[in-house]
Amino acid sequence: MDLYSDTQTKPTAAMRRAIADAEVGDEQQGTDPTVSRLCARVAEMLGHEAGLFLPTGTMCNLVAVAAHTSPGDAIVTSLDSHIVRSETGGAAAYSGVITDLLAGDRGRFGPEATAEALAPGHVYRPWPRLVCLEQTHNFGGGTVWPLAQYRAVADVAHRHDVPVHTDGARLFNATVASGTDPSDWGEPVESIWVDFTKGLGAPIGAVLVGGRDFIEAVRTHKHRCGGAMRQAGIAAAGCLYALDHHVERLADDHANAARLAEGLAALGLDTEDTETNMVWIDVSSTGLSAADFLERLEARDVRMSRVEERVRAVTHLDVSAGGVEIAITAVAAVLADLR
Repeated sequence: MDLYSDTQTKPTAAMRRAIADAEVGDEQQGTDPTVSRLCARVAEMLGHEAGLFLPTGTMCNLVAVAAHTSPGDAIVTSLDSHIVRSETGGAAAYSGVITDLLAGDRGRFGPEATAEALAPGHVYRPWPRLVCLEQTHNFGGGTVWPLAQYRAVADVAHRHDVPVHTDGARLFNATVASGTDPSDWGEPVESIWVDFTKGLGAPIGAVLVGGRDFIEAVRTHKHRCGGAMRQAGIAAAGCLYALDHHVERLADDHANAARLAEGLAALGLDTEDTETNMVWIDVSSTGLSAADFLERLEARDVRMSRVEERVRAVTHLDVSAGGVEIAITAVAAVLADLR
């Protein structure tokens, strides 16, 4: 039972058939009809003019930051954002920007902190040129930004003439959990992307959207990073299938995560509030390190992941309600061995 991440999903048989049957062209030249259809659909869903297909979400962040900024600028984001913690310093290495890191409630900061961070630059201080949000927030625990707070932060940025970019890797988890529309999160910001390789179950691909001029600027960076592709319709077809069949079912993942958290709490483990498909677990009460706990659990064929001394379990397309019960039983056995 693999709860390591929702990146561990495998394409379903029906998705594989859609991939095999995809109409294709040359993505770099803009002549792949399946890619074009996907980009237009995602742009419309998120309330923007245009979209661009990229191989990974990390590349979406990399090229978006580059298009919004110049070397020496600052970007404002949460101290545990994916851009900061999981992209190997890409924004600094590629765009030459520094990060102004804000604390908050599990990855969600407020308009007051945003306003303070957006004070004008000067000879001693770089100019803040971009605010970066993340929905849902991974290291915050799969947390969902409240829509009013999200809009308030964007409004503050715009009053300072600063654009906003959203890492929407798990945006559809947020829409399903909060009962909102994707455009509610897309329209307040200048750029946003969605990843299809997490809970949506596609093997490759993300779509970054924004204004047409922005997308053309991003296209240059995409090419420079080696992101231009040929018959990418075979990947885009999986993404289109996911939009048609795998969005509403994310509610099942959220229910499974809630059940997992409930079961682990009943065993005496501390878990953070579970808002979507992630369960973050404190195993210190067992006397084991996170690494030791995971090693014992994997010996029972259940896999989770470690972030420092926290354990993370992520439900997804390939984790059933029965699989959750298997995981709870395996954890119970590990704890019983300790006793």
